[in-house]
Amino acid sequence: MTLIQMQPCSADADPVRRKAMEIMDAAGPQVCDDMSVEVALALMAAARTGRLVVCDRDEQRIGLVTRTDLTTVRDSGAHTDRVRLRDILGDHGRSPHP
Repeated sequence: MTLIQMQPCSADADPVRRKAMEIMDAAGPQVCDDMSVEVALALMAAARTGRLVVCDRDEQRIGLVTRTDLTTVRDSGAHTDRVRLRDILGDHGRSPHP
């Protein structure tokens, strides 16, 4: 079972990184990158949000996923129940945009 992290990850003193963290704080609940697409979609529905902040195993924020991202993956022919959020984000994740 994947747990949801509801507390913020630490931010560096770098103003650009801090701004990115502020954007991700406003984006939605934080989840671990090993969460499956189906579970993430169910969480979004329950939380009534369209975005999730994705953290790695070290609780560092690595990107955002949206409902559109997840439904596109789910509806694709290549989707299996083994697809995780880290698979969608790739190596670097997606940077938040204000």
